[in-house]
Amino acid sequence: MALRSIDDNALPAAATERPRKIAKIASPSPSPAVKSKAAVLEQLRHDSCTNDENSPIQPPLKPTEQSVEYVASADLKPLPDPQAKLKDLLIELESKDWVKACGALNDVRRFALYHSSLLLQILEKVMAVIVKTMKSPRSALCKTSIMTCNDVFSNLGQALLSFGKEQELAFDNLLLQLLLKASQDKRFVCEEAEKALEAMAMCISPLPLLKKLQSFVTHSNLRVRAKAAVVISKCATQMEHEAMKEFGLATLLKIASQSLNDRLPEAREAARCVVNLIYGAFSSKIESAKQDDGASESSTEELWEKFCFSNLSPVAAQSVTKIVLEKRG
Repeated sequence: MALRSIDDNALPAAATERPRKIAKIASPSPSPAVKSKAAVLEQLRHDSCTNDENSPIQPPLKPTEQSVEYVASADLKPLPDPQAKLKDLLIELESKDWVKACGALNDVRRFALYHSSLLLQILEKVMAVIVKTMKSPRSALCKTSIMTCNDVFSNLGQALLSFGKEQELAFDNLLLQLLLKASQDKRFVCEEAEKALEAMAMCISPLPLLKKLQSFVTHSNLRVRAKAAVVISKCATQMEHEAMKEFGLATLLKIASQSLNDRLPEAREAARCVVNLIYGAFSSKIESAKQDDGASESSTEELWEKFCFSNLSPVAAQSVTKIVLEKRG
């Protein structure tokens, strides 16, 4: 009977201790979990209602990104007070706030379109700042600066290279950056730079522009060489025969021959175009000489071949004469 009482007493004792341990372990664990979830939910409700500026769910920089737009030239309006705007224009252009800098670049475009005489007063400094903004990693700032170049070329083209050496140096840096941007992989930037280069070729006097461009046909970057060859071709297309003769047919022929064997088809095609234009100017010169001096013993083709071999290496001269033969054939 004693054993039974001991066994009976032992079983209830174990049974009573087991639930006490479970209760002690389990009771505190759900309460903090429930409290933490409730706290998080309450915080989210509070944030959504109050729209606290420190809320982690607030989307950063969205309004700033949406505030920058690419404005077409036709949509730009004259400035209400251009004299007052001119005083602060350079400061705004160099602002560290890239959105504000984009706005200042659009103001430069307005000056070029409607107040060009005022812009000429600070054009050298403006071009220097445009070069800086064109180097920006911000694609929107870079593209807006290139769009600014387009409007400046279209409205102030003839004045860009007629204000001394310092302004010419600023233009040289601008030209280099445009060729580099036209050569990069970002398509929307590349296309905008190509438009600006075309506007430059159409609006700036070809004689001084060709002198600026001829050094780029030997640039180390093959894409820059190709873009320079294309702009040279567009310049030559704008030139009358007399202007080509003034620049120098032999000089222009040497420039074109440097791109004939370039690696990029774009450069080679532009060079072939220039060669055919040179031949047109050369043949008109020969025809005029024949009318003045009478009949010549040599044909135009023979004189052209002699001209090429006297100014180029034999290999380059053969390539040039072959282009003209294919065109005439």
